[in-house]
Amino acid sequence: MPREVVDLSYRIEYLSILDEDANLDTELEPDLPDELLLKLYRTMVRARRLDARMLDLQREGRLGTFAPIKGQEASQVGAIATLGEGDWMIPSFRETAAALWRGQPMHSVLLYYGGNPQGNESLEGTHNLPLAIPVATQIVQAAGIGYGIKYRGRDEVAMVFFGDGATSEGDFYEALNFAGVFQTPVVFLCQNNQWAISLPRAEQTRAKTLAQKAVAAGIPGIQVDGNDILAVYAATKEAVERARSDQGPTMIECVTYRLSLHTTADDPTRYRDEEEVKQWEQRDPIPRFERYLAGKGLLTEDELESIAAEVDDQIEEAVERYEEQRQKLGDQARAMFDHVYAERSPYLEEQLHQFLQVQGHDEEDAYA
Repeated sequence: MPREVVDLSYRIEYLSILDEDANLDTELEPDLPDELLLKLYRTMVRARRLDARMLDLQREGRLGTFAPIKGQEASQVGAIATLGEGDWMIPSFRETAAALWRGQPMHSVLLYYGGNPQGNESLEGTHNLPLAIPVATQIVQAAGIGYGIKYRGRDEVAMVFFGDGATSEGDFYEALNFAGVFQTPVVFLCQNNQWAISLPRAEQTRAKTLAQKAVAAGIPGIQVDGNDILAVYAATKEAVERARSDQGPTMIECVTYRLSLHTTADDPTRYRDEEEVKQWEQRDPIPRFERYLAGKGLLTEDELESIAAEVDDQIEEAVERYEEQRQKLGDQARAMFDHVYAERSPYLEEQLHQFLQVQGHDEEDAYA
């Protein structure tokens, strides 16, 4: 029998609208109101400057280990801005910018990384899940949430964030397969920042793109310039609209770069070339977007300085509030044991007892 080519329905496209030299494809440019454009910019700046302040605090011993986001602001803000208030955000451990867009206070971000579990609590009335430290576990949860949305017939969409390293995990493939089978309203948002800690993207997979991994699950995939906030917004908005109109899930691969550390416990100089970093700095999403906004007459040099100063004041207020609250909440750390199960398992009870002993509390406090 002769060999026949299988006709696959999906092809992988790459989308770029505003390139690193600020060249704009006007035919693909999304029609966004000025107010939204400025909000996108302010959120990116706030996330970048908070990130830098957090790094200082961590080095001073005033904050614990965290994952910096420098360089990935566009892929987070451009995506999350397409969701409505009733939609679901399922983050990994590097979505500070997306969390700020969804209303998480900056002092709350600091509280979590300062060791207070209260900082990771979801805001009342929101559909924001807490950070997920294990790699890829949140992708399965997103698939389940999507199934729940569809089962209940709700007008909601779930968006899950993950990195390139997560696409090598079994949870990723299971979640995509499940979502493809049941056509759940989920947007799978991969931030391909080129490094899974010290493992480069080229050594993780032989696939030419990460987006093409969606094809095996019968899901459309698209690769976008993750440092181009216009491209990220346009691709994600289309995916959200598909999901909301019962046309199933989409996977988006945002090609971006981690300009800083994997976490503050990491030393990237031991495994990556500084010249590579410098090349990607030329593609920084914030200066690129600034040039775009300036070209539209929405930003001047004075306004850039004013926004930066205003954001810095907000950050310092958040730091002060964080320092005050972490002292007050120090004795409430046991709350981390109260929101896992309706009834604590024997193993969790054992951990709670050990925790209370270290804290110098009586045994009966475990049942308080």
